Amino acid sequence: MIFSWVDGFELSVKVEDGTVVISGNKEGLLSLANHLATLADQEGNDHFHLDEHNSLEEGSAELIIEKVD
Repeated sequence: MIFSWVDGFELSVKVEDGTVVISGNKEGLLSLANHLATLADQEGNDHFHLDEHNSLEEGSAELIIEKVD
């Protein structure tokens, strides 16, 4: 899968009292929407990982999004 990020994106994931909170600026949310659409178009099951070492802001929790048939 090839993901494209909108220039200037900011995206973070936190877990607060058992609730997942995804926060981002306009560019970050548009980028995440693009990633979800890309994943949805893939054949079969697939997934992607995001964390503070892979595109998310420092201190973010790891986020795994998977597609299942």
